[in-house]
Amino acid sequence: MTTALLVAALLMGFFGSPHCLGMCGGLVTAFGLSMKDVSPAKRRALVATYHFGRLTSYAFLGLIAGLLGTAVLQPLMQGNSAPRILLGLVLVFVGMTMLGAPFLKRLERFGMRFWQYLSPIRQKVFPLNTFPRALSAGLLWGFLPCGLVYGALLIAVVAHNPLSGAALMFIFGLGTVPMLVATHETVGWLRDKIGRFRLRQLNGAVMVLSGLAVVFVPIAMSSMHGDHGGGHSMGMAHGDTMMTDTDNTTHHDMSQMDHSMHNMNNDSETME
Repeated sequence: MTTALLVAALLMGFFGSPHCLGMCGGLVTAFGLSMKDVSPAKRRALVATYHFGRLTSYAFLGLIAGLLGTAVLQPLMQGNSAPRILLGLVLVFVGMTMLGAPFLKRLERFGMRFWQYLSPIRQKVFPLNTFPRALSAGLLWGFLPCGLVYGALLIAVVAHNPLSGAALMFIFGLGTVPMLVATHETVGWLRDKIGRFRLRQLNGAVMVLSGLAVVFVPIAMSSMHGDHGGGHSMGMAHGDTMMTDTDNTTHHDMSQMDHSMHNMNNDSETME
């Protein structure tokens, strides 16, 4: 896994975080209300704890995605360009999702069923006045259905490496943290800037272009090298032909010289 892929995951989390705020805003509000009786210092520590729990769940999901990629995809992709092409296609898919394509809505609805199944467990973590409860809440939060998370998991799958998948999802989660821990004023400022400059759409477009580049640039380069190699071979063949013609001409000239010498000898013998 390259640094560029980790940076892409970080930016995906950050520029997609307004969507995260829409999905997770109610949950964050509930967490905040449950901590109203704790001191400000402990509150900050509890917030950090449940976000660490959420990122841990993301890393766990990334680990599973990487294992899936290793078990299913890697045996089919050894010694060919399929891993690169698949990664490029996934980047295009995720980029189009960030541009607004509703590809993962059905998967979100399916995940909501699992989230509802966890409801009895979620109720037991409130109020979030202790660190074990905050950690448990964060671990559960990581399973909240979210199309953005599912898109990041697709990238973790094609990384076909468990540790790379876990690292990618953890970094993706870090990108979502600023929006989810900011104050109300800062949240408004961030949402305004991201929305005004269409940074999420811009990031999606960059991911689409990156995916297309990953797929097609090596193909184009290979084609160019192939043409260059063909031209070089033709040049070699032409050179070989010229050398052969030169050899034939030399041989013909030598034969003529031998024939002339033979005639001269015959003339000498006749004169004698």
